[in-house]
Amino acid sequence: MTDESQRARETAESVYRNESRRVFATLVRLLGDFDLAEEALHDAFRAALERWPHEGVPDNPRAWLVSTGRFKAIDGIRRRARFTAMEDVADLVEAIPDETTPMDSEEIEDDRLRLIFTCCHPSLAPDAQVALTLREVCGLTTEEIAQAFLTVASTLAQRIVRAKAKIRDARIPYQVPSPEELPERLDSVLRVVYLVFNEGYSASSGDTITRVDLSGEAIRLGRLLSELLAEPEVLGLLALMLLQESRRAARTSPSGDLILLDQQDRSLWNRAEIAEGSALVERALSSRRIGPYALQAAIAAVHAEAPSSEATDWSEIVGLYDVLFRIDRSPIVELNQAVAVAMRDGPQAGLAKIDGILGRGELSDYHLAHAARADLCRRLGRNAEARTSYQRALELARQAPERRFLERRLADLPR
Repeated sequence: MTDESQRARETAESVYRNESRRVFATLVRLLGDFDLAEEALHDAFRAALERWPHEGVPDNPRAWLVSTGRFKAIDGIRRRARFTAMEDVADLVEAIPDETTPMDSEEIEDDRLRLIFTCCHPSLAPDAQVALTLREVCGLTTEEIAQAFLTVASTLAQRIVRAKAKIRDARIPYQVPSPEELPERLDSVLRVVYLVFNEGYSASSGDTITRVDLSGEAIRLGRLLSELLAEPEVLGLLALMLLQESRRAARTSPSGDLILLDQQDRSLWNRAEIAEGSALVERALSSRRIGPYALQAAIAAVHAEAPSSEATDWSEIVGLYDVLFRIDRSPIVELNQAVAVAMRDGPQAGLAKIDGILGRGELSDYHLAHAARADLCRRLGRNAEARTSYQRALELARQAPERRFLERRLADLPR
């Protein structure tokens, strides 16, 4: 293989990593079927791997892939003509739009946003909406989605298959809802966007802590939503993502090891993202309809605006968590509240709350709950308990930097 051919192949692989879900979203719009679009996507990239090393990389790879995928789908339909009445085949082919324009628009009604609202249609169960969007819009694996849901992969796979069948059989439209429909459709979409961001901000598994592509895409979608509907919770979610993203450069060492919040070099924090996020928090909190995303963003803003870990206003953070827990009584919120209480009132107070959560059987398979308990036991000098909790957290952790961090904490515990 020549150097030019090798570069073309590497370009095709890079485009697949960065553009495949955008190409897929457009193919769904053109073909009207998830499975047909997925097949066309892979056929198009297979063609790219075969042709680009010899013919050169096209000026607009994404448009080339969309056009090629469309033609591959039409060829596939025609090949199956012997199983279908000829007039039906003609109708199917005729119904596929001739779309060859570049897919570079940043307008609100872009194909990925359309696809999100299709996947989050109210006729689908809420968990199915989220699972389907994470799989089809963002390309997360079933295992990664299962980690986000704290459930098993086989359950998620069945949920996704049923959701796709429901969209096909019910002929759910591929479009952004009307302004009248939009508010009631928004909650599921925001939940999806935040789960995508979380997978990018703290990857569920792998060799790195973050996945920049996912968190960047979630922020892009958050901006699109904020332009489409400047509701307090939309602004709150965008603010939350920006404030958390602002710490990315300080969260890992040059060797990729995890650095906790209180040990981060705050000069590395992105001040532009903090300023933008803080301004959005103020706008979100000015509404009488304050929701969980706006409150989480307010908590993130307190952290972001503190000049040092010691100067953090933990009383304000605990107060915000108290309000948040009244409207979102999830064990994750309660765990974060317990950590904040430990910082304000001491490790014993926080440990009592975490033991209450784990004692109810909640978060028993969540590694961060055990890691938090281990840290509080370590601070209290209860080293045997700390060791047990660190070991349990290590058993559950799937991300390599987190595992290395837990291993170091275990090794540092006095015997």
